[in-house]
Amino acid sequence: MSLKLRLIIMNFLQFFVWGAWLITIGGYWFQTKQWSGTEFGAIFSTLAISSLFMPAISGIIADRWVNAEKLLGIFHLFGAVALFTLPMVDSPSVFFWVMLINMIFYMPTISLSITVAYSALKGDNQDVVKEYPPIRVFGTIGFIAAMWTVSLLKIETSAMQFYVASIASVILGIYSFSLPKCAINKKVESTLIINSLGLNAFSLFKDSKMALFFIFSMLLGASLQLTNMYGDTFIHDFAKIPEFANSIAVKYPAIIMSISQISETLFILAIPFFLKRFGIKKVMLMSMFAWVVRFGLLGFGNPTGGLWMILLSGIVYGMAFDFFNISGSLYVESQSDSKMRASAQGLFMMMTNGFGALIGSFLSGIVIDTFFISEGGAFQWRGIWVAFAIYSLVVAVLFAILFKHKHNPEELAEIHH
Repeated sequence: MSLKLRLIIMNFLQFFVWGAWLITIGGYWFQTKQWSGTEFGAIFSTLAISSLFMPAISGIIADRWVNAEKLLGIFHLFGAVALFTLPMVDSPSVFFWVMLINMIFYMPTISLSITVAYSALKGDNQDVVKEYPPIRVFGTIGFIAAMWTVSLLKIETSAMQFYVASIASVILGIYSFSLPKCAINKKVESTLIINSLGLNAFSLFKDSKMALFFIFSMLLGASLQLTNMYGDTFIHDFAKIPEFANSIAVKYPAIIMSISQISETLFILAIPFFLKRFGIKKVMLMSMFAWVVRFGLLGFGNPTGGLWMILLSGIVYGMAFDFFNISGSLYVESQSDSKMRASAQGLFMMMTNGFGALIGSFLSGIVIDTFFISEGGAFQWRGIWVAFAIYSLVVAVLFAILFKHKHNPEELAEIHH
């Protein structure tokens, strides 16, 4: 089996595990268990909490003591146990702790899988910049495949989705031990723990421009969390309305939502053109306004006559997600010292997927429970999505006014070299 195919299988399974439940857990939570929105926000905060510290800790372990491919396998096997346990839980508070254990093991595997791929490609004398992106695309394909599997098996509101994820995690856990060996350095010089954990990157906050950028990264990170939390549940809720109950969208919500991931793979290809033509600030503004459009379309769409709005919102998601994450990452790369670029990227991820997601998951649950639940307990979806759109619009306008950055094509050219 060729090296590329081995890495493609790893990436496919890596995101299949996540895609099997991330988008559809809302259906299980609200439709089957009928637990509250505030508690649901806490569940999604587990992604953020584990993102704050586990990737850095696992990176240190993989650098010094345990080969990255073995650590990848160990973490996936432990995660599989947690996923398998979830259907047995009948308390939302216990569910939170089991999910937190699962995410503590899963989140670091994202960076570990990148480490394994980079190490293997370099060891095979291949061009990482050229060869890795086509391999990584299969991760998104794996995520889509998982969503389609769960949807076509009609287990979107069932605990079976966690068993599907658990089985995939076991397969990847075992498979990881067969991957090319990653080197470890037992003679690493002892350094300050603040440097080992990448916390020295917080010195970037001394630059007011970078501080402003990271604050907006955190605010937009809250928006990134909302679609994953409520998109699938939103479409499921139409099943309660007779005129929509038998529509294709209601029967297969995860397939409809997977358009977002399909769009994501396409917009990645457009980023180089947009960055070169418009610059980082404008591309990031496009992302922010795309979130406004995304939420607005969901607010006024429905599974029949308004299905086009839901589909278009999925297409817009590609721009909203990719243009911020990738252009933001490039901006951080261009503005930080070479000695702390990896740490700076970690800080960017911490602000978006960590603090931003944490704020988004907790506050959205509180806001929805307080303002957008009817007396009968039903979600007022139009109000929810419009509120999210207004929030994203305020963030976009403030960013446009406060963040000063002049487009310099040479700055981007430096990144490629």
